Amino acid sequence: MNSLVFDIETIPDINAGRQLYHFDLAADPKSDAEIAQAMFAKRATETGGSEFLKHHVHRIIAISVVLRQADRFKVWSLGEPDSSEKELIERFFEGIERYSPTLISWNGSGFDLPVLHYRAMLHGINASRYWETGEHDSNFKWNNYISRYHQRHTDLMDVLSAYQARAVVPLDEMATLLGFPGKMGMSGAHVWQNYLDGKIVEIRNYCETDVLNTHLVYLRFLLMQGKLSSADYQREYQLVLDTLNNSEQRHLKEFAAACTNQLA
Repeated sequence: MNSLVFDIETIPDINAGRQLYHFDLAADPKSDAEIAQAMFAKRATETGGSEFLKHHVHRIIAISVVLRQADRFKVWSLGEPDSSEKELIERFFEGIERYSPTLISWNGSGFDLPVLHYRAMLHGINASRYWETGEHDSNFKWNNYISRYHQRHTDLMDVLSAYQARAVVPLDEMATLLGFPGKMGMSGAHVWQNYLDGKIVEIRNYCETDVLNTHLVYLRFLLMQGKLSSADYQREYQLVLDTLNNSEQRHLKEFAAACTNQLA
């Protein structure tokens, strides 16, 4: 198995708000929090109620991953709590360049990857391996990261809903049904306020629990596909628990303790 599960956490791009929407006029300068609120209000007006911002005005503050390769299993957040957005994105695409893994996500096609595209372009980041479609490596011609129906990027939400918007479900609910922890202590809706409160470490920890949920759902998906036997699945599941229990990080131990794998 050579897979990289990923998830991002974002906040409003305040500089974009100033630049695109002229919210920080010299006659009436606003704080970052005020500009963000103005961005939310503008979006709610555009959508008829939803404050969820357009992809290009999200700023990435955390990228968490689970790497499963050979006998290696690791979960971590890229960079450091004070790393710049550019550094986080560079590290993400450097991982793809190095490992060429199968990317695994929950709604990555609908949110995470488009945001990464826009922000990588903003920062002038090279991501040539990610954008490969067979011009330099024929293995990517019929299976690449870009096409919706190729499995080099497997968006579990997309695949399990049979690509039907009316059939999608939240990761939290699907994970909980399968005996995994689901949301633990935070949700995406509270990331901005937690960021304002200086809780970037907590945000990164929350993001790590999301990729762990996604990885465990992916294992169940592989079992359903017949790519893992029941014995293989149990070994993979136990590897996750053993790794987390041996960690010194409390949120990882708490995640393992909350697992109640219904097939165990």
